[in-house]
Amino acid sequence: MSNKFLFLFAFLFSLFLNAQVKITGVIIDQEIQRPIKGAKVFFLKAPEISTLTNDTGYFLLESPQNFDSLVIQVETYKKKIVPISSDQNLNLIIKFSNEDKIDSSIITPDTIRTAPQINPQTNNNPEEDQKVNYVRVTGQLLDEKTGQPIPDADIFLNNTQVYSSTDSNGNFELESNKYIDSLEIITDKYPIKYIPLQRGDNLGLIVNLTSLDKGTVSKEKQIDEVVVTGFPKKRLPKKENPAYRILRELWKRRRSNGLTNFKNYQYKEYEKIEFDLNNVDSAFISKKIFKKLNISSKDIDTLDISGKTYIPLFLNESLSDIVGQNTPSKREKTFLRGNKASGIPNNDIVANTVKNLYKDVNIYDNVLNFFNKGFTSPVSTIGFSVYDYLLSDTVSIDGVDCYYIKYRPRRHNELTFKGDLYITKDTYAVKQVTLQSTSGINVNFVKDIYMELDYDNVNDSIFIPLRNYTVLDMSLITKKEEGKGMFAKRTLTYNDYKFDEPQNIVEKLLDQQWEPISEGAYNRKDDFWANNRPDRLNEDDKKAYAMVEKVSRTRLFRNIVDAVQILSSGYVNIGNAIDIGNLYQTLGYNDVEGTRIRLGARTFFSPNDMWRVEGYTAYGFKDDQFKYGFEGRLMLNKFNRLTMGVGTKRDITQLGTSLTENEGIMTRSFASSSIISRGSNKYLSSVNQTNAFLSIEPWKNVQLRLDGTYQYIKSGNPYKFDIGYYDKQGNIKKDLYDSHLTFSIQARPGAKYSRFGLDRYEHTTLSPTLILKYIKGLKGVLDGDFDYDKIQFLYNHPILWGPIGKTDVTFEFGKSFNKLPLSLLSVIPGNQSYGIVNNTFSLLDYYDFVTDVYSALHVEHHFNGRIFSYIPLLKKLQLREVLIFRGAWGDISDGSKNMNASNIYYIAPSKDIYYEYGFGIENIGLGNLRIFRVDFNWRGNYLNMRDVNKFGVKFGMQFEF
Repeated sequence: MSNKFLFLFAFLFSLFLNAQVKITGVIIDQEIQRPIKGAKVFFLKAPEISTLTNDTGYFLLESPQNFDSLVIQVETYKKKIVPISSDQNLNLIIKFSNEDKIDSSIITPDTIRTAPQINPQTNNNPEEDQKVNYVRVTGQLLDEKTGQPIPDADIFLNNTQVYSSTDSNGNFELESNKYIDSLEIITDKYPIKYIPLQRGDNLGLIVNLTSLDKGTVSKEKQIDEVVVTGFPKKRLPKKENPAYRILRELWKRRRSNGLTNFKNYQYKEYEKIEFDLNNVDSAFISKKIFKKLNISSKDIDTLDISGKTYIPLFLNESLSDIVGQNTPSKREKTFLRGNKASGIPNNDIVANTVKNLYKDVNIYDNVLNFFNKGFTSPVSTIGFSVYDYLLSDTVSIDGVDCYYIKYRPRRHNELTFKGDLYITKDTYAVKQVTLQSTSGINVNFVKDIYMELDYDNVNDSIFIPLRNYTVLDMSLITKKEEGKGMFAKRTLTYNDYKFDEPQNIVEKLLDQQWEPISEGAYNRKDDFWANNRPDRLNEDDKKAYAMVEKVSRTRLFRNIVDAVQILSSGYVNIGNAIDIGNLYQTLGYNDVEGTRIRLGARTFFSPNDMWRVEGYTAYGFKDDQFKYGFEGRLMLNKFNRLTMGVGTKRDITQLGTSLTENEGIMTRSFASSSIISRGSNKYLSSVNQTNAFLSIEPWKNVQLRLDGTYQYIKSGNPYKFDIGYYDKQGNIKKDLYDSHLTFSIQARPGAKYSRFGLDRYEHTTLSPTLILKYIKGLKGVLDGDFDYDKIQFLYNHPILWGPIGKTDVTFEFGKSFNKLPLSLLSVIPGNQSYGIVNNTFSLLDYYDFVTDVYSALHVEHHFNGRIFSYIPLLKKLQLREVLIFRGAWGDISDGSKNMNASNIYYIAPSKDIYYEYGFGIENIGLGNLRIFRVDFNWRGNYLNMRDVNKFGVKFGMQFEF
């Protein structure tokens, strides 16, 4: 995961540093299962620390120290003292009954339900009460015997499709702009229960469920509670389930996106992104830090689908025109017409990071990509092996008759959803679908995923997306429901579709050059948005904009943003002109330089700079030498990204750490700057290198680049490492001059980028990478010693396999067609560090294998915890398993062998393919912060080599979902 994602989490974490001991709970009237508002709660030994319960009966107390008792005072009730402990101080449920009343009068449920304390929006006038024509319900579902919350229960407003599910703490929230008189609760282990509702707010309900023998109903509850059947207790055979017939018809008519079924297409896309701080309350907001941010309890809002409170911190709207064609060639272009942001400065970092969380979803795919993890689609052809389905009803959606099917996962701890499917009766197409992750989802930093998808079915075989609404409930530290975190909300709407327009008009649009910054897309006035938004901003949106603008103007907010920007990027910006860094490369160590200190800087005026100059200097305390590097780059054309650059460096470098060469001046090998390494690394080279390049993207995501490189190479440690070779006269030379040209083609089909300057922001995708290089050595040019030809090829592709995980495959091939000295040959890359380094061999030392023709394969399969989920102890730890295989074949020509005068004896894995295998355990950590990985590696062959490593352990950190 990109370091930019850390920017968001670090920002949240900085707001929570002042957290104290917390006591939370709810106070209810047990007789009517309603909250008690206005109850006073305080510590017995510290009565000055007190609070009052809100409309939902909820309270929160915070203190810098622990106390052993709470006192609750409620009008007309006896004072109650409740013992508390340091490990059980969250989500207390404190009940008052008729026995706790001071006098002997009994308040009936009907009396309480019309009392202003319970519902301030109603009164004792029946005529006025009838004017309240909405209902809002919040509450918690508990087992009456154990008091434990009941998660994943289905909660309906009776006889409607307004639906929610309880979270891991049994909490739920529902709302309708029409009055519904009862609540329907459906669970697996309890009979269905109906709860009567009053008009308006029904907040803080505590619903206790108990199992009834054979589904009978007691006489006292016959009016209010009815027992019916939801999901059957015994799973029906697939072919006996009526939902199977419907889904089978859907599979026969499997839809394809309507855009691919026309010669060309055009449509408008509106996107709104909101980034919120969640699980906040008035007690939390009363902290000093929020006062400095100009935030008060009036700024708190509530999310309808979960009932969680939040404060908006960032908003971004964008309007785009999309134009594409499928014939005669497939092309698509996005015209960003407007972008409006409010909140965090340099907001494109946040906007792009939040966008990076989302992937395009086609509900008809068997596997849906969320966070580059494969979730099984509810309409997958393997759905019946993953989900339970219940044909619930037939309903009308936008005037279209649909089958209403509920679905839920068969097993927990798998990448699945629960929700509702609406499939058209006539055409068997998905009209609408909701997807919500189950509790305890094994995805890092994510508590919950909720998505609504709406479609318009053009005909029997084509669907067009209309709306995509997604909410991600995320947290850096914990997945507990009460833990602070963030909402990342995104709304996408599509309209004004046009198909098969005149081809000449479409091609003219596709050939049009469009650059949003110069076209004023980021400076649109309010009237532009008022005229072009598909829907007007509602009151909540207006309130959010005002809130974000207010906070962003405070000095503390800007200081926090600056601090986490430094942490995430490693650079300190000075005057919006210079970046100092990278701070994470400041300290290093190797056998030649000893302790190494590096200082660097670069120009940085904006994320879309068209030119950039950067450089560094370094000093080694052991060799007492200064090193340096410098590079300048200039983009000449934004549209085809025509770029030129020149740079030079003098530094200690570990050659042979990658098979596919990198011509970059500012890059540095991990092997020459790691802090802790395995064994002694004496095989370092001193390199003086100068490079000039020209690159262009004539086609989308295809880069052509020409590099000219001159370099002087000698041993960095002549007493222990000899790079000598025989020249044509038979003389031994200890250094070499090399001049060469490199022509490379790099393709990234499907890759997505943001920004328009030199350094684009790349979104995380599953796009493959293909690199083809031809290198031509130029003897006699700038004193070059060798005339040679090389080819190199690299292919990398991450592949999702749905429930069984993801495979990452890298294949490399290369060949040198001439005899060459050690420093110009292809070394199978070893890894003598204790860290995990991609595309290296964990049990090889540097220069173990030297080749002039090679092929290498690296395969990692990530099971995402699927195997461990069947093992009870490991299932609770949420560990994930990785299988590893690496193999390399290569050969060395007699010509290269004969000219070798170094102290490296050439060995190539030509008789047998060298291979390593192993397994890894990832997702190691605590709570929601699981960033560590450990790999265990075994060597498969070539065990008779000197100082061979048969087994090794590598460690890594990965900020991944």
